[in-house]
Amino acid sequence: MQNDFNEILILIEQSRKRAFRKVNEEIIRLYYEVGKIVHQKVNSGKWGSKTVDQLAEFILSKMPGLSGFNRRGLYRMKQFYELYAPDSLFFKLLTENKLIESPLASQIFNNDVNNGFEIVSPTVTQFQNIDNLHEKFMNAILTQIPWSLHIEIMSGTRTPEEKFFYLLLTIKENLSKQELRRQIKSAVFERNLLSKQKVSKIANNKIAQPLFKDPYIFEFLDLPENFSEKDLEKALIQNLKNFILEISKGFTYMGNQFRIQVGNKDFYTDLLFYQRDLQCLVLFELKVEEFQPEFLGKLNFYLEALDRDVKRNNENPSIGVLLCKGKDDEVVEYAMARNISPAIVADFETKIIKKEILKEKLIQWSEIFNKSQDL
Repeated sequence: MQNDFNEILILIEQSRKRAFRKVNEEIIRLYYEVGKIVHQKVNSGKWGSKTVDQLAEFILSKMPGLSGFNRRGLYRMKQFYELYAPDSLFFKLLTENKLIESPLASQIFNNDVNNGFEIVSPTVTQFQNIDNLHEKFMNAILTQIPWSLHIEIMSGTRTPEEKFFYLLLTIKENLSKQELRRQIKSAVFERNLLSKQKVSKIANNKIAQPLFKDPYIFEFLDLPENFSEKDLEKALIQNLKNFILEISKGFTYMGNQFRIQVGNKDFYTDLLFYQRDLQCLVLFELKVEEFQPEFLGKLNFYLEALDRDVKRNNENPSIGVLLCKGKDDEVVEYAMARNISPAIVADFETKIIKKEILKEKLIQWSEIFNKSQDL
């Protein structure tokens, strides 16, 4: 009897979700079309700013209970249209595949969005025309995101690449408004760029690249000034929801101090997760000091033990993430050059880092990486 009742509840919930998606789709299309009209009238000189005010007042007089169509809302719709219009810079980059070829884009289009926006070839000539491609983009991306989250992306990002990243991330992770705001504020886009070049042995795995960051930001922790590894581990467990949001919702927590038995000795890892997209175990090892090359030896030992004794036959090799309180990128590059196991060494911070600092770190790492490639 209880199972029958639950089945009906599931049907109700599924129907409500479909109804919400349909309503949201209509709202986004409405705002896009209104923005298009306002853009054309204002840019042609037929309308001035006072005309937009008059339009807002006219709509209010005809539909008193309707919200969102004041002066500010109408100009946001205009901005929305201008950002994603077929002749916009954003869409030009999209049609040239300068946005679509990113690892996260491939993951979204192949696995998560089932509205017909499937990339089969790297050339735009697959599509009958630009309008056809634009409609596919509208269906698969823009209409899948609530208006309030579109506003966060429009106001919180600058470049087309950054906007596209957060559009895809919002869909993949099903982010709420507050979660998206935190991701933008904590510069997930810049940290993703930094970490793309630092993953050993899985650098060619396009699914893996967008799942790891450097540095990780744990501003939600309430830690003492001189905290220990145990303090950090305990605080992360107590704030597990925020920690999983920071590392990605695709991670499932398996436990801390996970016991591994090798020979006659027991060893205990820090934080163990399972990553659904990668279908592998991911081990986070915590260090409250600057990275030392010997840290990799212990991490590799743990990964080998997990692969031999814990990993299932249908799963991929385990990945290690070594979280350190600071590191010299050149030392890390040397240490990782001949590292056998798939691993990443990343900073962690307990406060939000300014985007300008992250961009500077990205430039520095690119110089080190290019230098090592020349050698």
